[in-house]
Amino acid sequence: MSNPYLMEKIKIIDIKPETDIDYTFTLEYSKPLLGGQFLQLSIPGVGEAPISISDFEDNKLDMTIRKVGKLTDEIFNLKKGDYLYARGPYGNGFNLDDYKDSKLIVIAGGTGLAPVKSIIKHFINNQNEVKSLEVLLGFKSPKDILFNETIEDWSKRVKLTLTVDNGDKNWSGKTGLLTKYISDFDLTDINNTKIIVVGPPIMMKFTTLELIKNNVPQENIWVSFERKMSCGIGKCGHCKIDETYVCLEGPVFKYEKAKKLID
Repeated sequence: MSNPYLMEKIKIIDIKPETDIDYTFTLEYSKPLLGGQFLQLSIPGVGEAPISISDFEDNKLDMTIRKVGKLTDEIFNLKKGDYLYARGPYGNGFNLDDYKDSKLIVIAGGTGLAPVKSIIKHFINNQNEVKSLEVLLGFKSPKDILFNETIEDWSKRVKLTLTVDNGDKNWSGKTGLLTKYISDFDLTDINNTKIIVVGPPIMMKFTTLELIKNNVPQENIWVSFERKMSCGIGKCGHCKIDETYVCLEGPVFKYEKAKKLID
C-alpha cells in the first residue's frame, strides 16, 4: 500500500508578484483538479502548509501564496526553476454542475479570491452555461488587490464590482465593505440564484447574513472554510469540528452545513 504522506517534487516555472506579500507561483502539475481544492506544500526541513489552488490548466497550476511565516518565507526565497514538494490535491471543491443554468453571483474578499478565481474564469469563458454572472470583489486597500490585470479583463466581460475598505489619494473606485453592494444584485429570480462567498470568516459571516436578509435561500449559498489543515487526509484531527473533517468534506460547503460548524 502506498504511503499517503509521500510528497512529489514539482518544478516552479514562473513567479509573479501580485502585492508586496502575495506572489503567484506557477508549477508543473498534471493531476486532475477542481477549483476550491488545495495542496499540502512543503520544503523538507522547514515544514508544510495547505495552500489553495488559484488556477489550473493542462500540465500546470497556479498557487497564490501570502508571505506570513517560516514556510512561506522560504518559498519566497525560491526562484524559477527551483522545486517545491507537494501532496494532494485534497478537499471537496466547487462542482461546476451545481451552478449551471443559474444566475450565478461570486463574492470574494481579499485572498478569498484565489480559490474561486478558476470558477470565475470558467464561467466568464463559458457564459452560455449560466443565465447570468455577477462578481463582487473586496480588498482592504488598493495595494492589497490581487490579479489586477485579470480583474480589469473580467470587468469588460461581466458585471463586476470592485471595492476597497479604505481608498487612498490615487483611488477613484468604490469604497466600503462588500455588504454595502449586495443590494445592487439582481435578486428577482431568487430561487434560481446561486451564490458563492469566500473570504475571511468575519466577512463570510456578515455577507451571508446580508444575503439571507435579502431572501436568498440558504441552500443556494456556498462558502469555503479557510481553516488550518495539517494532514489533509482526515487522520490528525486538526481541522475536525464535531464529526466533520474540513479537509475531507470541505473546504467547500453549502451554507446550511457550514453555519453549524462552530468551534
